[in-house]
Amino acid sequence: MHSIKELQTIFKESIQDFKLNDYPAGLNSPVNYIMGLGGKRVRPVLVLAACEAFEGDIHKAIKAALAIELFHNFTLMHDDIMDNASLRRGKETVHEKYDLNTAVLSGDVMVIYAYQLLQDLDSAIFKKIFNIFNLTAVQVCEGQRLDLNFETQEKVAIDEYIKMIEQKTAVLLGCSLKVGGFLAGTCDEDAEDLYEFGRNLGIAFQIQDDILDTFGDEKKFGKKIGGDILQKKKTYLLIRALEKADNAQEEKLIHCLNHIQSEEEKILNVKNIFDSLDVKCDAERAKQEYTDEAFNHLDRISIPKENKRVLYALANGLLNRNK
Repeated sequence: MHSIKELQTIFKESIQDFKLNDYPAGLNSPVNYIMGLGGKRVRPVLVLAACEAFEGDIHKAIKAALAIELFHNFTLMHDDIMDNASLRRGKETVHEKYDLNTAVLSGDVMVIYAYQLLQDLDSAIFKKIFNIFNLTAVQVCEGQRLDLNFETQEKVAIDEYIKMIEQKTAVLLGCSLKVGGFLAGTCDEDAEDLYEFGRNLGIAFQIQDDILDTFGDEKKFGKKIGGDILQKKKTYLLIRALEKADNAQEEKLIHCLNHIQSEEEKILNVKNIFDSLDVKCDAERAKQEYTDEAFNHLDRISIPKENKRVLYALANGLLNRNK
């Protein structure tokens, strides 16, 4: 069994082999650029790890892993446009480095390249993988639309928020694992448990991200603390605070978010309200519930525990990255 670092290295080499010629000029260079920005390559590594857990040939899973990573980076490219973000992994976003039209067009072609990679799969499993990939792609777009809707939606319920992060983030983790299992010839029951492991893991991961953005250690978290507060993002913490607040607390919270004040003052005041309502504990409890459900599904999969070692390690790494 390969380690996480070994799987990352194997996939990194596949990206280097995938380098595209820039013809016509300006179409593929942004694709090479965003694919070369690095990162932990969580989704393709999940494909490879799931495939190997069922004793499949990971080298036959490379194209599917690359297709999923291309699709993921396409969503990042377009997310950056919608968020008007200037940085991605510490580097210029594609629309900043090139221009908006280039980013849209190059993002579009990434999806086509992903489908071209999938068409090379063995015909016996092509339909299964094609179906889960298509379903996931639609769900990710639906999740992004929900996230955009929340920006102007006055009240968002916790279950609505969970649905949004499930579609925007979690389903692609589930898809990655399920695709890896299918490539190794696993049965539908085990493939479904792989999917549910990834889906619940993704929800727990996003709730943790909400916690870290407000309460994390800036040096360990890797970005400025309080960004969600400054953007007035409807995170688990904010939604839960608005649910628990009495009229006076709700009025104070809304005033803090909307009133013109220094960034430091806004972050501190909102954090103090969160503390008074104990919403961090609520978020941590929810994260733990989804984490437990994820590991329940992983435990049910009918392969030796040793074969799941890397999957456990990947999950623990995602959920403890602030420690």
